[in-house]
Amino acid sequence: MFSAKHAPLEIGVLIFDGFQLLDAAGPISVFEMPARGITPSPYRLTLYSFQGGPVRASSGVQMHSEKLPPGLALDTLIVSGGEGTREAMSDEALLNAIRALSERTRRTCSVCSGAFLLAAAGLLEGRRATTHWRRSEGFARLYPGIHLDADRIFVRDGKFWTSAGITAGIDLALALVEDDLGDDVALRAARELVVHQRRHGGQSQFSVMQDVKLASGRFDEMIGWIRMNLPADIRVETMAEQAGMSPRNFARVFRTETGTTPARFVEKLRLEAARQSVETTRLPLQKIATDTGFCDPERMRVAFVKAYGQPPMVLRRQSKRI
Repeated sequence: MFSAKHAPLEIGVLIFDGFQLLDAAGPISVFEMPARGITPSPYRLTLYSFQGGPVRASSGVQMHSEKLPPGLALDTLIVSGGEGTREAMSDEALLNAIRALSERTRRTCSVCSGAFLLAAAGLLEGRRATTHWRRSEGFARLYPGIHLDADRIFVRDGKFWTSAGITAGIDLALALVEDDLGDDVALRAARELVVHQRRHGGQSQFSVMQDVKLASGRFDEMIGWIRMNLPADIRVETMAEQAGMSPRNFARVFRTETGTTPARFVEKLRLEAARQSVETTRLPLQKIATDTGFCDPERMRVAFVKAYGQPPMVLRRQSKRI
């Protein structure tokens, strides 16, 4: 745990041509927040690249970086990701620098496809890791010796922390702050950033709601009512009444607008709520099943296996491993 008697912890963020801007800016912003309430500042932040100077992101925006000095020692190294990782993976000088720097670093981290650079440097062999879901198949093919948890927000294996796509770098950085300064400071940092909810590493990159369109917003009020009443016996007639429509017209319009039936939609909301409770609380499964409208744990287990491929207790154990 950091103490005011200690020198600031050196945080180095490594970028390269074609990096993803938020992969660097997100974690940097997280580490900035504790400095607003702690004196002296617990962190010193530096943006590095192998060559130094301006580095162009995939968006075309440039950021100024310091050249990696020989013998640099950091508390924490964060390697950003982005479309440029494909070219950076073949840069032996860069990979050698990452490998050597990691040996002098307490924590080595990556955001998004930055995991490819750690893997190409040989740092993740035999370890657990994650990366952006869209790159996971290619990652597993290239690095079969790495245990890929493709469904995780972020994964910690010893000194190595890897995270999923883009905004997951913010979740990773908040976890690092919590590791250094405690939960209260991390929570304040999240509030300063107006992060709606701090996601723990075991949570999924994916959502059972991601295939629901909800474009018009006409059912927002009704959906809010459902979320507040998940334990109730929610039928089409009840939903139609909340929407101010006849049951037949509601069912037809709802399916047209969302791409799913009202009954399936309610189950998706229940799954989302149940999974969050399973992964972030210690509540008994019976209590979670009752609170989310599944009524009994077996019905909830069947729904979990169908949606996530795993029962609730497996997801709970995975979430505690970060």
